[in-house]
Amino acid sequence: MKQTLKNIFFLGVKELRGLARDYMLVALIVYAFSLGIYVTGNSTNDTITNAAIAVVDEDNTQLSKRIADAFFPPMFRRAEIIKLNEIDPAMDEGKYTFVLVIPAGFEEDVLAGREPVIQLNTDATRMSQAFSGAGYIQQIVEREINIFENKGRIPKVAVNNVVRNRYNANLTQSWFKAVMQLVNNITMLAIILTGAALIRERENGTLEHLLVMPVTPFEIMFSKVWSMLLVVLAASAVSLVVVIMQMLKVPVNGSFTLFFIGVALHLFAVTSLGIFLACVAQNMPQLGMLLILVLLPMQMLSGGSTPMESMPHWVQVVMQAAPTTHFVELCQAILFRGAGIGVVWLPFTALFIIGCVLFVFSLGRFRKSVAQ
Repeated sequence: MKQTLKNIFFLGVKELRGLARDYMLVALIVYAFSLGIYVTGNSTNDTITNAAIAVVDEDNTQLSKRIADAFFPPMFRRAEIIKLNEIDPAMDEGKYTFVLVIPAGFEEDVLAGREPVIQLNTDATRMSQAFSGAGYIQQIVEREINIFENKGRIPKVAVNNVVRNRYNANLTQSWFKAVMQLVNNITMLAIILTGAALIRERENGTLEHLLVMPVTPFEIMFSKVWSMLLVVLAASAVSLVVVIMQMLKVPVNGSFTLFFIGVALHLFAVTSLGIFLACVAQNMPQLGMLLILVLLPMQMLSGGSTPMESMPHWVQVVMQAAPTTHFVELCQAILFRGAGIGVVWLPFTALFIIGCVLFVFSLGRFRKSVAQ
């Protein structure tokens, strides 16, 4: 037992030294856990921000001017007044996302109790803003009409609907996206690093040297698992503290210890999966193709981008066998909601079981591959 642990330790140190000499993988690790997370948290914003809007005011009355002046930053830019024949050329050029057309006689119809129609032209190619922006514009127009009808007084409603946003009061999307990008990068890098470590041994011919030494396939495989697990765990810790918490100012409510225990369990599972994929692939290009087939469905259907309950029932059942599903669940619970072990013990248990199954399965495949 002592010799086995000693072999696993020194073989793992060898893997760390080999990784340090692979400058491309080192650069990938640095980028994925720094700039990749920072850019995702800052650049991909689905909320309405500085949306370009124009108004065609054919009524030219107090109400129409009130509506045109009701759009303010940061959601919208100040509305530009254009003519009716300028709509199509301007939208073809992508100058405006929204163009609101107020017809002649609009204020008169409102005062007479009729139901006038306002036309809203939307550039639907800007999917991130088109749907939600149209809803906001409708609310703004209805509010200004109600205030105008009540002679400047805000109308009282029978029910006062108060919305309180838990865990993210301002609905700051960078908080959510930065953490989810960290979760995705942990999974991706763990599979790539373990798979690349095994393929590097095979391509350099050092795997055969290991097989003639007094070491077992279990010791070889477990050394790759713990060494790559340590690298990703350390990189994710630095990324969480420096990039997410300090640079992006994302508050973390939960226990760091509990979170990184969950990360370690997840890494145990996905590094075993990386070994299996490396046993199937013959070289790095094949590993990359297999990674696309395996990693993308795991991440897209894990519940990180779309809530699990909104997916078809059979997808929910199938994805219970994927480690990413339980990892996303415990990460969101711990980092966003400050959950304790009493809440996340079930995904912890599931990750441990899945990790053991994947490790045993991958070890069997690894033994067959080295025997060949």
